[in-house]
Amino acid sequence: MRALLNVILLALQLYTYLIIASAILSWLVAFNVVNTRNDFVRSIGNFLDAVTEPVLRPIRNILPNLGGVDISPIILILLIIFIQNLIIDYLMPIAF
Repeated sequence: MRALLNVILLALQLYTYLIIASAILSWLVAFNVVNTRNDFVRSIGNFLDAVTEPVLRPIRNILPNLGGVDISPIILILLIIFIQNLIIDYLMPIAF
């Protein structure tokens, strides 16, 4: 049981890194630092969008319009941290 919880914690941590990478790539594209006409950049962008958008979209639908500022990745990261803390504090001590 403890090994399964460790795998879940690792998956949540990796997903947090993917959310951060997606946000950074969207800033780089918005400020025209990287070009989406490059096949490598486009494929990474498509992968990150495919992985993060299904989870970020419902959060964006709930949030009010903040005038071009997207705080949904921050809210999702805070939610992931909350879930990780729940697992560490309440489930790990039970799973000796």
